Amino acid sequence: MPGGRLTQQERQQIALGLADGLAYAEVARGLGRPTSTVTREVMRNGGPTAYRADLAHRATEHRKRRQAAPPGVQPPEQARGRDPEAVREYEEVLTTRLMRQGVPKMMARVLTCLFTTDAGSLTASELVRRLQVSPASVSKAVAYLEGQGLVRRERGENRRERYLVDGDVWYQSMIAAARSNAEFARTARQGVDVLGPDTPAAARLENIARFVDFVGESITSAAEQAREILHTQPEPTSDGAGAPSSNGV
Repeated sequence: MPGGRLTQQERQQIALGLADGLAYAEVARGLGRPTSTVTREVMRNGGPTAYRADLAHRATEHRKRRQAAPPGVQPPEQARGRDPEAVREYEEVLTTRLMRQGVPKMMARVLTCLFTTDAGSLTASELVRRLQVSPASVSKAVAYLEGQGLVRRERGENRRERYLVDGDVWYQSMIAAARSNAEFARTARQGVDVLGPDTPAAARLENIARFVDFVGESITSAAEQAREILHTQPEPTSDGAGAPSSNGV
């Protein structure tokens, strides 16, 4: 069975297999590779509908170059005995998932960095170093995420700004989404008066507004009820895994 990194030819075979509608396991058998290898390869390079062999190969070469940090630049620490390669693979999977939910790529990469950092916060220079991108790219990404309520800023030591993701930010993002739904519902109802209440177009807009209102109210209610979960400390279990504490402390 072949070992090591996938070759460009193998990536082309994966792309052909996906185009033919083959399952990951079938593609993997044709390559003599574990199914998990093919699954990770596809998911961290756009998913089954967007996978391209040439782009995937270039992305892998780029990751290899990033792993060799330039002189004077320290790579992100891998604390608590974590496997650096497993962490990198997970970061790619999480970034891909965020992108498939509509988050632009650079913004998804910044959010992934913040989510997977134990402190839950990084400075602009730390993000530049971790992602190997320009300060302008980080600034633009943070501004977008802040506008979505997914990131907040605070002044740290030496008055340097830090960008944070924590439980309350996630809650505020849900509330912001609910407010956005309410605003859209109001806009839809403006069309009811303009188009005439007895017209099919007005009826369509009114139904959309009612639906969006209901979803927004449900999001707000659920977020309020579940808010304490975001601040729950895990309790150790017999197998060493963490389980949420029922009292939220």
